[in-house]
Amino acid sequence: MTLAQTLARTTAEAGRQLLRLSGVPHALSSDNEGGLIPICPLGPEHVPAMKVHMLALAPHDRYLRFGYAATDEQINRYIDGLKFGTDEIYGIFNRNLDIVAMAHLAIMKEPGRPSIAEFGVSVKSSARGRGYGARLFERAVMHARNAKVSQIYIHALSENAPMIRIARKSGATLERDGSETEAYLSLPKRNLDSRVTELVADQFAKTNYSIKEDAKKFWDFLAQVQEIRKGVREGRHQSAE
Repeated sequence: MTLAQTLARTTAEAGRQLLRLSGVPHALSSDNEGGLIPICPLGPEHVPAMKVHMLALAPHDRYLRFGYAATDEQINRYIDGLKFGTDEIYGIFNRNLDIVAMAHLAIMKEPGRPSIAEFGVSVKSSARGRGYGARLFERAVMHARNAKVSQIYIHALSENAPMIRIARKSGATLERDGSETEAYLSLPKRNLDSRVTELVADQFAKTNYSIKEDAKKFWDFLAQVQEIRKGVREGRHQSAE
């Protein structure tokens, strides 16, 4: 996506967000209609939400994500071991600020050798079919390119059709070895367009998250007020009896 396309889509998406929150029905197109999906870089403050997302994965989904049937203990250990200083972790949030899709870009740098990165992704079962995995991969590619990574690597089980499809569609070279498939995607060098596009994408994601956070606080506050009013009415009714 070019800088001009990103700016145009971001402006349009921001307008739809504001209209929706203002009460205009159907102002925001659905995620599978090609709208810009806000993808947030995740930090240590998001660890609890990340654990909720990963631990909610079904056994087969865990098997596809990690290549083995990861236990709760192994998932907790995996998240606690994330290197936020070097790796990039991205998430897509719903209106309740739950993570519905999450990607991990593990960047490996060694002196004297080209940098490479490994990509992994998980999507909540109820959020599949919306292209979240592909969008997260595009976002990871953008960052890897700007971080001077020369190649992205994907290791997946051969039965993991969605991941294989993402890799193939991106133009990656696929090598299948029985039950496992490896994909390699060489990246072009970064330029001004790629760097500014990432900045715009990050700013849009932060703004979107802030809007959702403020909206959630408002509705939570309103629910508390309604609960208090309900309790007061019930108390008056009981006193009248």
